[in-house]
Amino acid sequence: MTEPIPSPSSAADAVLLSSRDARGVHTLTLNTPRSFNVLSEAMLAALQAAVDAVAADPQARLVVIAANGRAFCAGHDLKQMRATPELAYYQKLFAQCSRLMLAIRKLEVPVIARVQGLATAAGCQLVAQCDLAVASDNASFGVNGIDVGLFCATPGVALSRNILPKQAMEMLLTGDFISADEARVRGLVNRVVAPDALDAELQALVERILAKPREALAMGKALFYRQLETGLESAYQLAGQSMACNMAHEVAQEGVQAFIDKRPPSWRA
Repeated sequence: MTEPIPSPSSAADAVLLSSRDARGVHTLTLNTPRSFNVLSEAMLAALQAAVDAVAADPQARLVVIAANGRAFCAGHDLKQMRATPELAYYQKLFAQCSRLMLAIRKLEVPVIARVQGLATAAGCQLVAQCDLAVASDNASFGVNGIDVGLFCATPGVALSRNILPKQAMEMLLTGDFISADEARVRGLVNRVVAPDALDAELQALVERILAKPREALAMGKALFYRQLETGLESAYQLAGQSMACNMAHEVAQEGVQAFIDKRPPSWRA
């Protein structure tokens, strides 16, 4: 059963469809297909509210970020941005977007992007910020703000943490797009399938993750990103502490005992 998640306003309902199924899978669907699901102020606010709702849900297990229409997300709303040519406005807008990206990273549960079409600029950033991504083979990815004189600096933060620096820099400097297959080779997405197989591939990945204990996934996700931003010695210290806490937790105790007993762990029942 899928339950609608209350949105803060009818405007949020219009730009973002939010639901949660009985197993704790939240699906957030960008829903302005005629404007290519741009990250307008309303969309950013709706996504932030939805991510905050996930963070407050103790039964949450996973988030899928999807989109309606031909495009996944075409980045920021340039018309909206041009209408207010003020530095203070732009600072506030990009801070709002950065808060959202960080909130996605800080969620305890895995976040998967379901990419069915174009993902450019901040839309590509959104894909890169998710923990995993599944794409249809007709999707394409770019950070082409430079084409209008705007270097995609904030998308570059997430992009450069997914793919090699020179590959990221080439995309940022040229604005050139890459195909879904190339995105997979470079590490921006995990899986690429035909459009009619996208939902099945996504569901297979969801099932694999739901079969694992939430507590271990939460500890693991937090540690994974934290250690990436530290030196090697600090990374090992953080990882060792995380593994010790994980091993002391009941889910690992049960999992190891089940392995010894040659039976499924109770949390898979």
